[in-house]
Amino acid sequence: MVANIADLFEHAVDVFPERVAVACGERAVSYAELEEHANRLAHFLSDRGVGPGSHVGVYARNSIEAVETMLAVYKLRAVVINVNYRYVENELQYLFTDADVVALVHDRRYADKVAAVLPSTPGVTTAIALPDESDADIAAYGGVSLEDALAAGSPERDFGERAGDDIYMLYTGGTTGYPKGVIWRHEDVWRVLGGGIDFVSGIPMEDEWAQSKRGMEMGGMSRLCLAPLIHGNAQWAALAALFAGDTVVLVPQFDAAEIWRVIERHKVNVVVLIGDAMARPIIETYLAGGHDASSLVAISSSASLFSPSVKRQYIEALPHVVITDSIGSSETGFAGIGFVNADAGGSDGPRVFPGPMTIVIDEYGKKAGPGVVGMLARGGHVPLGYYKDPDKTARLLTEIDGVRYSVPGDFARIEEDGTLTLLGRGNTCVNTGGEKVFPEEVEAALKAYPDVFDALVIGVPDERLGQKVAAIVQPREGRDVDLAALEDHLRTLVAGYKVPRSVWVVDQIGRTPAGKADYRWAHKYAAEH
Repeated sequence: MVANIADLFEHAVDVFPERVAVACGERAVSYAELEEHANRLAHFLSDRGVGPGSHVGVYARNSIEAVETMLAVYKLRAVVINVNYRYVENELQYLFTDADVVALVHDRRYADKVAAVLPSTPGVTTAIALPDESDADIAAYGGVSLEDALAAGSPERDFGERAGDDIYMLYTGGTTGYPKGVIWRHEDVWRVLGGGIDFVSGIPMEDEWAQSKRGMEMGGMSRLCLAPLIHGNAQWAALAALFAGDTVVLVPQFDAAEIWRVIERHKVNVVVLIGDAMARPIIETYLAGGHDASSLVAISSSASLFSPSVKRQYIEALPHVVITDSIGSSETGFAGIGFVNADAGGSDGPRVFPGPMTIVIDEYGKKAGPGVVGMLARGGHVPLGYYKDPDKTARLLTEIDGVRYSVPGDFARIEEDGTLTLLGRGNTCVNTGGEKVFPEEVEAALKAYPDVFDALVIGVPDERLGQKVAAIVQPREGRDVDLAALEDHLRTLVAGYKVPRSVWVVDQIGRTPAGKADYRWAHKYAAEH
């Protein structure tokens, strides 16, 4: 069996070429059309020297063309490098150099930044501009329009055999430091993120054709992937849907009211999103009235979980919809799932059912028993490590009783009933007077206050305690936050040492394009204010 991303997509093309594969904005393309465009672009890139192992940067917002580009790269056994479209020039230069990018496919709107960066990144020898509303000049740096690239490439699928050992890479968001590339084999990442193992039962797919066969039996669903494709959440929600013959629905940018119009227009069945930053404006827009949710059967959050207050909103407003939380990271893939229900009790962190080979490791490097706080770890299908960083790779991967585990740095605890409580990322944990405070717990408590829309919690230096807990709070539109009342509210939900001793009120919380917490922004804001 060859579990390769390009092969898995091509199996689906062969089974249902006429189904709608991707819809975005006013456009939609069938599986056959997506295949032809990906083939043409792959041949063009091949003629420019891109081949097995080459690194191709994709610097684009969500679009059909971005999906075509990713598939074209995988067809060549090359490697997609996800480029954050919010990066400034020095960050782009760092990424293009660190990732050894040889070709760049970018939205035309970013032509000015590309022109500024390419002279200092001579390894990038090909640049292709995707169409958007911009008419920026690309000739100055030898850029080629996607239209011209497609016209020059063959539509044939004649790329030769591929392997499950081909490389997939995902650059992390860099929310607490410089981005770093996590390297996976195609088969391993498919098993943990692409549907190669059933997330609920833990049963592996029997072969590389299983998803397309099931897609034929199921008839195809409509899946809305809300996060940017630069994030693993959206990449794998889209790829897994394509492997199964579903329709992938994308939005170019986040707008809660437009998202409900998209759900209605495409009869969306499943919405995949990232935490409260996306979930809260969506549900509150729905509660304002005038939207149809009758097509929805499931809403899933991963990479950042629902807070309890947002969970309650969804349960009450959409009782017919299955709501799930999934935990995982770029370094583990899927690690556990939780089904949101009205009976969920209070906890000091999100509680889920651990996935296959998910354990907690204690301070002695052994498998922890119930009640012991340790580091989350996932065994079985794990990454190869970090790109060009053997030291970080050595810290990421460990072996227990002959089994290799990935340990990305999240604190967790196995409960007596076998569930797993996720406590937070170790590098954001606040150590105040010897007590550990996990930001996610305090953030959830802050967001449960009626006048607070969003919040981030960090540790700031303190002479007596080492660190003190601090919070940056975004009020709901048109409301003010009474800080004394907020403190009283918090003391009913968390221990006194967890209550923020400094609070900044801002118009807008800094988050990544995917909606994840940007703790670098938070620390910078606190230092400057």
